[in-house]
Amino acid sequence: MTPASARAAGWHRLRNPHTDAVYGGFLVPGLVLLLLGYLMPVAQVLWISVTEPTLGVGNYAAMFENPIVQRVVWTTVRICTLTTVITVLLGYVVAYLLTHVSERMRRLLLLAVLVPLWLSVLARAFAWVMLLRSNGIINSVLLDAGLIEHPLDMMRNEFGIAVGMIHYMLPYAILPLLANLQGIDQRLIAAARGLGASPATAFLKIFLPLSVPGIAGAATLVFVFSLGFYVTPAILGGGKTLMIAEMIAVNILTNLRWGLATALACSLLATVLVTLGLMSRVVGTRRLFGLS
Repeated sequence: MTPASARAAGWHRLRNPHTDAVYGGFLVPGLVLLLLGYLMPVAQVLWISVTEPTLGVGNYAAMFENPIVQRVVWTTVRICTLTTVITVLLGYVVAYLLTHVSERMRRLLLLAVLVPLWLSVLARAFAWVMLLRSNGIINSVLLDAGLIEHPLDMMRNEFGIAVGMIHYMLPYAILPLLANLQGIDQRLIAAARGLGASPATAFLKIFLPLSVPGIAGAATLVFVFSLGFYVTPAILGGGKTLMIAEMIAVNILTNLRWGLATALACSLLATVLVTLGLMSRVVGTRRLFGLS
């Protein structure tokens, strides 16, 4: 008998139907909590989206027919895509630096990365208001230096929203990228350098391809989180640049168009699930979430 078959036979003898039932019972509270706290509210939101104000898919059709909704959707996609690209690029640079510095310096830099996570999103958004507004710090410095003649318009537009979102999402890009980059065997780079490859060639041919799962995971995380941003666009956009989350709030609280609001919410959820599904097919679920 092989060791594997011996272990299987031993496990068979240890298994007890009564024990299995007890262990299975431990799952019941979690399943009930998931059903009551998540699945039922999602089902209710989906039901409202196809029954309010009348039964049908008119609310979903409005996303393709209503020019206002289309503009908000494309604005959201554009800002989220830009945020994802810039955030992942900046996060990769920081994660690469963290991978190649001393342990003491890595701890200090990680502390600098983690500190923003402990601050309220509201506080960070208002901090950017103080920096970006017409009479803010940035415009005051540029005006005093004579670099500009008039204050730059950096708020109540897509630029201000993107800046706030990139700042908020940077830690969420840096941490998964750092976990991935630290798992790359540095001896492969040393071997390539020993065989005559330049630093740029070793990076492009070896290091960068091995870091693709980390890039994909960070990009997915940033994009998914960006889709549901509400506070930062509401403050830095100033009501002039709407994203989907803010439009959902307006339709629920002000316009009382619950059907359209829930349809947008369901579409957001579907987009998140499709994005996760596509990335898991391309990269692999375990590699996408850093499990292997």
